[in-house]
Amino acid sequence: MPATANSMRRHWGILAVSFLCACTSPDRPVEDPTTVVTIMLASSAEAWNAGNLSGFIDDYANDPATSFMDGRRPQYGYDWIRTNYAPRFEPEAARDSLRFEDFAARRLGDNHILATARYVLHRDDTVTSSGPFTLILERRDGKWKIIHDHTNAELD
Repeated sequence: MPATANSMRRHWGILAVSFLCACTSPDRPVEDPTTVVTIMLASSAEAWNAGNLSGFIDDYANDPATSFMDGRRPQYGYDWIRTNYAPRFEPEAARDSLRFEDFAARRLGDNHILATARYVLHRDDTVTSSGPFTLILERRDGKWKIIHDHTNAELD
């Protein structure tokens, strides 16, 4: 029996719905990458401003392969990142307030996001440091973690 146009449309409609359901299953929720990064970095800035080192670096993958460009060369490992930021969180350390702006992000497959933004360190109304950065995030155990950070300070 030949297929009619209506039965073919119904068949393709069922396949399309099945495909969409498979792509948006609870295991893989659809998330806007810019929203993911904006929420993550808002939490990170809040931890920085509260003097919470552990909260600030929690966004980084606790992995020896996590990379960070320090302005001269790549550095590797969660421990290096913690050691690099730790002096700014000492009780007597001067640490300006942090905010992020100019967010943009796009998916690089199901489990990776490429993000760009700008950090701004400020004291009252004075910007003390600012610059663009690029992050690569990876979904690990249902959470997004930074696996690469390339931050640039702009020089005046």
